This record gives sequence, structure tokens and C-alpha cells, in this order.
Amino acid sequence: MSMETDRLNLERMKMGASVKPRELEVTDASFQKDVIDKSKELPVVVDFWAPWCMPCLIIGPILEKLVEEYDGKFLLAKVNVDENRQIALRFNVRSIPSVKMFKDGKLVDEFLGAMPEMMVKQWLDKNL
Repeated sequence: MSMETDRLNLERMKMGASVKPRELEVTDASFQKDVIDKSKELPVVVDFWAPWCMPCLIIGPILEKLVEEYDGKFLLAKVNVDENRQIALRFNVRSIPSVKMFKDGKLVDEFLGAMPEMMVKQWLDKNL
């Protein structure tokens, strides 16, 4: 999680609020439970990324900021494609960053590459 997410969660705990995780790291082994199954309760946005990918380092903080702003309307799942090749292959991730939204256990929309925050918000609003 980002330092900003950690800071916000700490503030919520100080005020007595419960802290629900809005962002999680997902692996090949946990994808079914953390993304597919969870998307039946709440939309899940999956960020397929890698630490060496410069556009990934641009879109990641935007998604982390928006998951907080949207306050529980979706869950952000991050998949490091270098460490989780099977799930990347399963969803035909050939270019990163690749951002995909799952609802009701199904892939409903996606985009490739880094986009400005306003365009990501429009994408979220269209799909949530």
C-alpha cells in the first residue's frame, strides 16, 4: 500500500473508525478468491504492473488515490506480472500497465497504459 493509504488508515483508526482494506496484493494462488469471488460482492479493479515499468509507476498512485476517494465503491487489486505470470497469461496481459475491472465474477472492462486521473475517473464512473 502507498504511504498515503497508510496515513489515511491510521487517521481513521485514531478516530475510532474501522479500516477496511481497499487495496491488496494478489497472486496467482489468491486471484480466484481475492478478485473473482470478491467481485461478486464489490467491483474489483486489477492493476497488472511491474516495478520496472515507468507507466505503471504513474498509474499506480492514481489508482491508489482514487480507491480512497471512491470510499468503498471498489477494491483495488495489484498483480505484479513478474511474480504472477499464470494469471497474466490467463487474462492475456501482453502490455503493462493493464487495468481490468471485474464485476459479478466477470471481466467487464479494461484499459492499457497510463491515463490522466480525469480519464481514469471517467472510466470508473462508466463502469461502477
